[in-house]
Amino acid sequence: MPRFAVILPAAGQSSRFRDREKKPFVNLDGRAVWMRCAELFVTRDDVCQCLIVIAPEDQEAFRRRYQANLAFLNVQIADGGKERFDSVANALAKVKEEAEFVAIHDVARPCLTAELIESVFASAAKTGAAMLAVPVTDTVKRADDKGRVKETVPRQGLWLAQTPQVFRCDWLREAYAKRAQLGQDLTDDAQLVEALGHSVYLVQGSTTNVKITTREDLTLAEAILKARPKPKAPRPIHPFEDEYKW
Repeated sequence: MPRFAVILPAAGQSSRFRDREKKPFVNLDGRAVWMRCAELFVTRDDVCQCLIVIAPEDQEAFRRRYQANLAFLNVQIADGGKERFDSVANALAKVKEEAEFVAIHDVARPCLTAELIESVFASAAKTGAAMLAVPVTDTVKRADDKGRVKETVPRQGLWLAQTPQVFRCDWLREAYAKRAQLGQDLTDDAQLVEALGHSVYLVQGSTTNVKITTREDLTLAEAILKARPKPKAPRPIHPFEDEYKW
């Protein structure tokens, strides 16, 4: 059975969320957003490690608020960097040698499902690199800086990237070691691995795998979670989750 390490970047500033709490730590239908993501991975037999990336200035408060949860879920903390790629690099340096693959998942996507994880993990184990994505269904327009439409872009073959993005650990380590030479305009980890010359395969994601960017997105995520069937067995209670205020 392949072994996977999981990295959950959560060191961003959440500037568009416009709340006193950063979006990974806000409550979503009873539990913190980051916890909803971590739970989906740590219960898998093929996951040997889970790391969450937290900005250094937030770590004291984060540990104080979630110390019991971190221990219960066996989640490690890595230092956030100036940019997202720096944060992932810091976590990658802590990945165990036994991990053959690394999955990187936006901690702001708490509506991921076990079925989607299974699909993208299986594809990565077969191909070396895989990611969730959904096909573009709307008409796409390209405009100038004044908002004037310049062309309609054919949507055939266009996909919207999601996470998890999952890679062979040695490929990802090499890509990060060479990222300064691979280009400055890269926007996600898959593009970094692609720039190294490896193929990344798409796995059908879901429109419900939403990314929380604004307060409105949080409302949508809550509606998605509430619409799903409740688990037959009660979930374990995470001690002291709300004892401390952020």
